[in-house]
Amino acid sequence: MVFHYREGSLHIEQVPLEKIARRFGTPCYVYSRAAIEHAYDEFELALKGRKSLICYSVKANPNLAVLALMAQRGAGFDIVSGGELRRVLAAGGDPRKVVFSGVGKTEAEIESALRAGILSLNLESEAELERVDRVAQRLRRRAPVAFRVNPDVDPGTHPYISTGLKQNKFGVAYEDAERLYRDAARRKWIRLVGIGCHIGSQITSIAPFVDAAGRLIALTERLANAGIRLRHIDLGGGFGIRYSNEDPATVAEFLDGTLGMLADRSEVLIVDPGRALVGNSGALLARVEYVKRGEARNFLVVDAAMNDLLRPSLYDAWHEVRTVCEAPDAVEDCYDVVGPVCESGDFLAHERRLAAKTGDLLAILSAGAYGMSMSSNYNSRPRAAEVMVSGRTVKLIRRRETVRDLFALESIPRWKED
Repeated sequence: MVFHYREGSLHIEQVPLEKIARRFGTPCYVYSRAAIEHAYDEFELALKGRKSLICYSVKANPNLAVLALMAQRGAGFDIVSGGELRRVLAAGGDPRKVVFSGVGKTEAEIESALRAGILSLNLESEAELERVDRVAQRLRRRAPVAFRVNPDVDPGTHPYISTGLKQNKFGVAYEDAERLYRDAARRKWIRLVGIGCHIGSQITSIAPFVDAAGRLIALTERLANAGIRLRHIDLGGGFGIRYSNEDPATVAEFLDGTLGMLADRSEVLIVDPGRALVGNSGALLARVEYVKRGEARNFLVVDAAMNDLLRPSLYDAWHEVRTVCEAPDAVEDCYDVVGPVCESGDFLAHERRLAAKTGDLLAILSAGAYGMSMSSNYNSRPRAAEVMVSGRTVKLIRRRETVRDLFALESIPRWKED
């Protein structure tokens, strides 16, 4: 196991988390290199024998060390901004393995992507097709494009992370897709390379993936009959992980039905996992500042907050909380784990039975995805340090911000009085 107790002390791989907290302070994100590599290997094994490309979803955790690890394993990348493209290139990623999604790409982002030579721009509207065509013509470069098709499949997940229904902002309507492909095929500066979808995040059952794949394959066949042949089919990501009592399908189970449907097809299969590769690799370390007892609730006030880990406040998401060191002198009780930010929504966990006292360390698990990447400086709080562990070796992969960093880009104007 990635996180395990040894002689009463919680370890990541072979390193005590207490040692990491002493060295780097708290709050601190800690990731296991072995866990990330194992998760990647699961996808490779499930896709063995099939022409495929694993495109890591950068938004899940964009740290350069994580991206470099993915690039070394041969991964491609799913990006949603020009900044993410710059990160991928800085980490040694191959632009020819990059797919660029997102509903609001600017002209500057499109130009950067075309100059970098990425695999595909995933278009999400008719207006975007017009913009890409215009930029490509100006650069005299044919733009490799795919449409992100909205298959109107309910993934059965939180409404904020459901992305494949008719009412969502993402993708083009399934009913409009064939017309848009025909339009794109007639354009000199557009090169159609694929088709894709993404139906949501933290999906734990197989059926939505199979349903979406079936609709995508049927559309691909209709396009082929019209003389439009595509090189790849991108099924997106959204593969769920275990946070609490979820029972997600395995990677092999998620892909099995889809691979069967694609068995006789020549297109390259692209998948875009993010959370499934890094989510359970990481933890957020926090220290208890106060134990506060009240009439209705008891609180452990820690030095991490919603600005460090937003998911509980945003989605009411559940993360397992463990004490880093077993404390025989601490009394177990039911606590809300909260931070110092001045919002009632600033919590990391509700109603957890923990034996902890002031000064103790807590580990908030399953924080490797959408933790640091969604963090902020709200309340002028510097963002946490990030650390990666490999066996017994510990490396700082992002230093802790300082308060000076927070206002380094700001200035106080000198007004000339009239």
